[in-house]
Amino acid sequence: MLKSMTGFGGREKDMPPFGKISVELRSTNHKFLEAVMHLPQGFLSLEDKIKSEIEAKIRRGRVTCAINITGGENSDVFVNSALLAKYLEAMERIRGKFRLKEEVSLDTLIHLPGVLSLAESVVPKAKIWPKLKVLLDQSIEDLVRTRQKEGAALSVYLIKRTQTLKNDISAVKAHFSKTIKKKLATLQTDEERSSFLKNSDITEELERLDFHCRNLIHKLSASGPIGKELDFIAQEMQREANTMGAKSCDSFISARGVEIKSKIEKIREQVQNIE
Repeated sequence: MLKSMTGFGGREKDMPPFGKISVELRSTNHKFLEAVMHLPQGFLSLEDKIKSEIEAKIRRGRVTCAINITGGENSDVFVNSALLAKYLEAMERIRGKFRLKEEVSLDTLIHLPGVLSLAESVVPKAKIWPKLKVLLDQSIEDLVRTRQKEGAALSVYLIKRTQTLKNDISAVKAHFSKTIKKKLATLQTDEERSSFLKNSDITEELERLDFHCRNLIHKLSASGPIGKELDFIAQEMQREANTMGAKSCDSFISARGVEIKSKIEKIREQVQNIE
């Protein structure tokens, strides 16, 4: 099933004695798979395990994983007394130097960087993974579902766009066939006709464009990551359309050529969002 690279998934659950655990996953476009972690302090050891779970289900995209754990029974407040003492010494020097009379409040002290922090017990980190893994896997499934849903909508859009493009190509084919016959009839020599065809014949470009359209529609029904392949097809379509425009021999073909290039560009913009 076609998947977009953008989506969201998340779950939250109370898990005593660890507290409330929330997992949020967001994915955006990226050439490859990149997993970015935002974990609670002290939970760096779980990063590789979390990335492995994500990589098992997702092949492309920038996936941001945010995990929060609050209200656990094993949390404790740590006061950095040595750092606090240095702050107080510095404040006394400032107060003496500038002859300040204002006393330092407790509220000011506890908000100084590094004075207070939440210390986690080592034990929960080892025991929490089985429960966290369940929540993480559910969140990844949610993310995959949203990517599939958007992928289905993208598939419908791309098929409609490509069908419209095929109609434009057919119109150019029909017009070019009539135009080329009229133009060749006005030329006197085989050399003139050969030169004209060399510079103006777009038959091959039209045939390749038609093939790429059919190939793109066929690939949309394939399973697995196909975004890079679809992007390559769209690039080839752009190349053929540019060549066709350069060879244009009348205003109708030039105008339709501009429309075709515009439609291909819109197709490519959407293709780049596919896994």
